[in-house]
Amino acid sequence: MPDTSRSPLRKRAPGLANDLVAELTRRILAGSILPGEKMPSESMIVREHGVSRTVVREAISKLQAAGLVETRHGIGTFVLEQHQREGFRLKSDTALSIRGVLELRMGLETQAAALAARRRSEAQLAAMRQALDDYQRAQGQPEATVAADIRFHRLIAEATGNACFTEVIYHLGSSMIPRTRIHPDEQGTTDLTRLAQAAIAEHEAIYAALRRQDADAARAAMLLHLCNSLERFAGETQT
Repeated sequence: MPDTSRSPLRKRAPGLANDLVAELTRRILAGSILPGEKMPSESMIVREHGVSRTVVREAISKLQAAGLVETRHGIGTFVLEQHQREGFRLKSDTALSIRGVLELRMGLETQAAALAARRRSEAQLAAMRQALDDYQRAQGQPEATVAADIRFHRLIAEATGNACFTEVIYHLGSSMIPRTRIHPDEQGTTDLTRLAQAAIAEHEAIYAALRRQDADAARAAMLLHLCNSLERFAGETQT
């Protein structure tokens, strides 16, 4: 039976897939659907959330791009183990540099996201949507994805209405994006494009909370994104 403790997603066409991505990501990361378990069927998700099959398929596609699930043809969609995501073999100085910047961002951007949820304008929200769309369209173009990624985070800082947040984020520049700090000899055979896609669902969860003006959800979604970034890029080191 559907879980009636959760309210159905709002039935507005724009962003329905993003809302569904955020909700399914939350369940996966919270352990409500365990690694190796089969995701609910399309029909079950349609009934539970009141969305179309097209919306469900788009959401599942985004979860696949984020490395959260895999679809086995003729069987169903299954949750992946977190350790199945690719990692790097980083030198100590690179890993420490990435960790330092991400720890700074955890303190800064979680509060920025909460403030932005309360204070953002519709124009700012539209600009964030455009940045995320540009990010997804630019997959396979490293410079373009970095630019769109930075723009999304800068727009959140600007939406706080507090110039201090904006100044720090602008000062960090491209160094705020972990993959820009990886030297080619540390990358090895790691597919940076695939790792960039892992942030898509996390970005969408942040955006969905900002759109709803849910400060607590925005803070939590940003923290989750930055913690996952730290795990992806600084989990393994070599001296």
